[in-house]
Amino acid sequence: MKRTLNSRAFLEEPEESFSLVLGGPLYQLWRRMHAAGPALDLVVRRVIGISLVAWLPLLVLTVYEGVAIGRVVALPFLYDLDAHARFLVAIPLFLLAEVVIHQRIRPVVRQFVDAGIVTPEVLPGYRAAIDRAMRLRNSLAVEVILAVGVFGFGWLLWTETSSLTTSTWYAIADPAGRRWTLAGRWYSHVSIPIFQFMIYRWYFRLFVWFLFLWRVSRLDLRLTPTHPDRAGGLGFLASGPIAFAPVVLAQTIVLSALIAARILFQGETLHAYRYVIGAFVILQLLLVLGPLCVFAPMLLALKRRGRREYGALAARYTREFHEKWIEGAAPPDEPLIGSADIQSLADLANSYEVIRGIRPVPFGRDTIIQAAVPALIPFAPLALTVVPAEEILKKMLGMLL
Repeated sequence: MKRTLNSRAFLEEPEESFSLVLGGPLYQLWRRMHAAGPALDLVVRRVIGISLVAWLPLLVLTVYEGVAIGRVVALPFLYDLDAHARFLVAIPLFLLAEVVIHQRIRPVVRQFVDAGIVTPEVLPGYRAAIDRAMRLRNSLAVEVILAVGVFGFGWLLWTETSSLTTSTWYAIADPAGRRWTLAGRWYSHVSIPIFQFMIYRWYFRLFVWFLFLWRVSRLDLRLTPTHPDRAGGLGFLASGPIAFAPVVLAQTIVLSALIAARILFQGETLHAYRYVIGAFVILQLLLVLGPLCVFAPMLLALKRRGRREYGALAARYTREFHEKWIEGAAPPDEPLIGSADIQSLADLANSYEVIRGIRPVPFGRDTIIQAAVPALIPFAPLALTVVPAEEILKKMLGMLL
């Protein structure tokens, strides 16, 4: 009733204002530049603005230097899948993810209170955890460190790990060493750091999410062992990892494009990257599912407590049931057919089975599959480098016909 009568107070409650993305120095800069609204709208403006800075100068400079297309270099700009994937696909997905996560995570945080898992006694501690998460999210020092790191040293990391060894639109390979083109200098010192800043910033937000859930897991939450979600009532947290699908998809597309470039222009094979792909998928699953694992000790303790308490209840009830209906203690005028005792016995058994099925984490196989899909799909086209599409199609038609 209080929420109905005082909507302003309702909106000001910390669990209502929680957001992993609606804050921080860069967000405030977007607001001043009229490139973001109070709910992260105007995303198209941000996508166009960053593309103009990161991608368009590369196109202009490569056209000017004659390496945008043709055979002057082994990899012209317009053929560079990696560059286009980073700035025309991944960055828009990173920006779109801000809107998706802002809309999906807030209801998850609010559900702790709405479901009664956070009781009035622990509500101050819960709101303190929210406050600490929001202060960390808004940290000026973190974003400054990220910006200085990527714009000062990010190009070194990229050069060592991601660049091709043949002559490309951004660097000419000759016996004297690598010679950067004008486009290459902009690419390594401006475009790549922008991409790195955005991806590291997402890792930081995932760290904030992890810390928040870890602090919540330390509270005395009111979990129910017989809750049908088999997670004590925390099953709603399974929707959290799915919200990060655009972030995972963006990274997968970039890695897939980078591997494709090395296969096409350096003669490498997909087989050589099988461990890289496997490790990447596992890492992405850990990033999005790992924060929820902080509730494992609580859920395991809940399962032990539930089996102990409901085991004692079941022992008492079944003993009395046996005495009443097997040993003949039932009143003569009470018929067995239609007795509620049978249904109660079945309900008790079902409750005990639910307790036995409590998972150590608040998500199941379906959530794992949904989180893995965006980490796997972009790798599928790479199979065409091993088996031609024509051969795949012939085999499929042969099996069907």
